[in-house]
Amino acid sequence: MYDKFTDFIKDKQSICVIQAENPDGDSLGSALALESALSDKEVSLYCPVDIPKYMRYFEGWSRVENEFPYRADGYIIVDTASTTLLSKLLNDGAIRNCLYSAPVLVIDHHETEADLDFNYDSIIEPTSSCCALLYKIFKEQNIAVDALCAENIIYGILSDTLGLTSQSTISDDYRAVAELMDAGAKIADMEDRRREYSKKSPRILDYKADLIKRIEYNLDGKLATVHIPFDDIQEFSDEYNPNVLILEELRLVEGVEIAVAIKTYPDGKLTGKIRSSLPIADQVAGYFGGGGHPYAAGFRTYDTTYEEAVNDLISATMDAISSLPDSEPAGSF
Repeated sequence: MYDKFTDFIKDKQSICVIQAENPDGDSLGSALALESALSDKEVSLYCPVDIPKYMRYFEGWSRVENEFPYRADGYIIVDTASTTLLSKLLNDGAIRNCLYSAPVLVIDHHETEADLDFNYDSIIEPTSSCCALLYKIFKEQNIAVDALCAENIIYGILSDTLGLTSQSTISDDYRAVAELMDAGAKIADMEDRRREYSKKSPRILDYKADLIKRIEYNLDGKLATVHIPFDDIQEFSDEYNPNVLILEELRLVEGVEIAVAIKTYPDGKLTGKIRSSLPIADQVAGYFGGGGHPYAAGFRTYDTTYEEAVNDLISATMDAISSLPDSEPAGSF
């Protein structure tokens, strides 16, 4: 079933693993897991932005570079098949030409339809995480998983399933984590490391309080939004992603069905990160040309203001909620 993977790597000595410009625990775990699994190859790790400090509990994060390796024999893109999320790469003419001419394999777990316009092979399968999909590939293709590889896969699974609690979590995820522990991953040590890097400075805690004060509610409290302007992004993102700070708080407010953190940029770009207790996040994101999962999604748009985006979110959320069956139960994030 996953022969595409071994067919892709078998004749290549150097492989570059590419993350999108919004790295998260799943994309970083996927990249590092591939590096470990392909230890007989020369593997480089690329991301167009620096790995944020709060994600540096991953051993090996520092090997991710933002200088593109043009001479790799092939490229593996993980955790996305979206032109929007790869825009930093594709807007660079030299990188774009490289991806148009070199062998590319896309490994992704999102249900959103792929829209890349260059030739590539793909393994795209709806699963809880890209790391979960990678583990299925490794198992079927008899690719050895050492303790470090196992750690990175677990980190990715836990990241995208909110610690095996989200609606996307399936029993296979629990089995995978158990098997990966048997392979040498020590979850207690991993969690200690994650908690240490997740600690917030007093400055970040003060900023979180400011974000909470900015929350706006619409649709009788069903829709909660918060604005994160570019000045905040510049000042705080490297130390702690504002989205990560605030979305968990938004989802715990009584009556809130959908929470959206909106970042605005001076070039007119606006991004939205969505968490929902109803299976509508991907539908709402799709209103803006984005996508993702029913309970977690995102979008990017241009030439709009925060106020305009909120008005559109109100319409999109109303449409999405009204399209649900009356019996549709609320889920979890």
